[in-house]
Amino acid sequence: MLTLGINAAFHDSAACLVDDGRVVAAAEEERFTRIKHAKRPVPFSAWELPYHAIAFCMERAGVGLAEVDHVAYGFDPWRRLGARRGDETIALPLEPSAHPTPPELEAAWDPLFLASIVNAPRHLAGGAPLRLRDRFAGVSADGPFQWHWVDHHLAHAASAFLPSPFERAAALTLDGRGERATTAYFVGRGTCLERIGQVEMPHSLGILYEQVTEHLGFLHSSDEYKVMALASFGRPAYADDFRSMIRLGSDGAYTIAPPRLTERFGPPRAPGAPLEQRHFDLARSLQVALEETVLGLAEWLHRRTGERNLCLAGGVALNCVLNARLRDDGPFERIWVQPAAGDAGTALGAALWTDAREREGDRAWRMDDAFLGPAFDDDEIERLLAWSGAPARRVADIAGETAALLAANRVVGWFQGRMEFGPRALGARSILASPLDAGTQARLNEIKDREDFRPVAPAVLAEAARDWFVDADDSPFMLFVHGVRPDRADRIPAVRHIDGTARIQTVERERNPRFHALLTAFAARTGVPVLVNTSFNTRGEPIVCTPRDALACFWTSPLDALAIGSWLIEKPGSA
Repeated sequence: MLTLGINAAFHDSAACLVDDGRVVAAAEEERFTRIKHAKRPVPFSAWELPYHAIAFCMERAGVGLAEVDHVAYGFDPWRRLGARRGDETIALPLEPSAHPTPPELEAAWDPLFLASIVNAPRHLAGGAPLRLRDRFAGVSADGPFQWHWVDHHLAHAASAFLPSPFERAAALTLDGRGERATTAYFVGRGTCLERIGQVEMPHSLGILYEQVTEHLGFLHSSDEYKVMALASFGRPAYADDFRSMIRLGSDGAYTIAPPRLTERFGPPRAPGAPLEQRHFDLARSLQVALEETVLGLAEWLHRRTGERNLCLAGGVALNCVLNARLRDDGPFERIWVQPAAGDAGTALGAALWTDAREREGDRAWRMDDAFLGPAFDDDEIERLLAWSGAPARRVADIAGETAALLAANRVVGWFQGRMEFGPRALGARSILASPLDAGTQARLNEIKDREDFRPVAPAVLAEAARDWFVDADDSPFMLFVHGVRPDRADRIPAVRHIDGTARIQTVERERNPRFHALLTAFAARTGVPVLVNTSFNTRGEPIVCTPRDALACFWTSPLDALAIGSWLIEKPGSA
């Protein structure tokens, strides 16, 4: 049985294909269209289906859409529209921004938004680009697939619990918003999830974080991680303001008063303007309040369920500092965070949830790694290199030769195997550097045209992680921070953030043998089993997907070398 999962409701459009409980493929649309977060400037087209990601998933399985049994969309419009009757009409305002919002709607654009989702079956059947239509042939809006609308937060929860290592766990989902919910609580056992509570609009920790992100001069729906990094430089000078804003109830509920950010904290920072101490302090205060609030929610959930394990998803679950606080100070013994925890992950959750309901079998798959995207063999890479005229040479030991370059303080693009699903580069589409030089962070931020306060993260051999990072445990998805051991901090200054922590990725041989071999080879040369690992992209661009993307990024940035499959390219004069 084949089940296709789709996310296209808000941002980070993505697709996932499940075959009898096992994930065949999953990818974000941005990697194929090269439009970051798959967000177009025209509102209606922002909800376009992820046709390229869908086509990739079907190609990976060797099927067409006519062979797919179920399609699951990670948003249920009928939770907003009411019971389905079959004769609904949705009025589309010609100029929504020019008219007041009707009382039954939350935003003037809601009719366009909901209409695009309600019509998703028709768009899937007839809207694919011409070059992809072979994969979409032989279907109509009525099938032969069966269509399923999956509640947004249920899709988040399923994406966290069903691939997790736990047979039973509590699940907490936190994001900007779904249909109405912004936070939801579940208890999971086997393949079942029971919702035991939720918080609804307008009360949203995710939206509050977005609002402060925008007030600080960043993009409100994609730059929250910058605010998290900024927080380490500040003091919680405004924490009491946020504490007065956010009120915790006794039953997992919370309310958030209108933030009135300008009134409370002064004028917003203009994008690109200098950062002042008050900006650092505002970010720190927000982060402290978020951590305290979510700790309170977790404590309630633990009391309510009695479970020892917690699964997290939703965009807020990508806050690795929050995750570490839950790990260290929260009531649960173990925490698992799905690596594509943002909205892209709802494609995974919707597919797994629908598969579990229709197949009625036990779990068949666990998410031990995130390598679910496209891969390209050496023959494909060789043909592109020959066409491009790149000065590439094929090497027998790509790990060893790349390690030698890194030990010589060169910065290397690393393109190997299947692309990662989710926002983190985990050793398949990575830019790598030595952690030994304190100047590496500034150098990488310059290469990627990033803000200078942004930290870079370490990948470390799993078997050596505790020797370098405090209480390091299995962390393959770069979703938790750990303290850098004080006796090792001087050896790896590039990855130690100002607060003494690092967002680590532990690398096991079984999960990523070539990346593990590279770290091993680097350790043999330097005595340090750690590399700086950041995503293979530059500012405003999605992570590279194809060999062609990798070449384009390499030649248009100051990278020194590119390790692509078994091929190595070095720029003249980059030593």
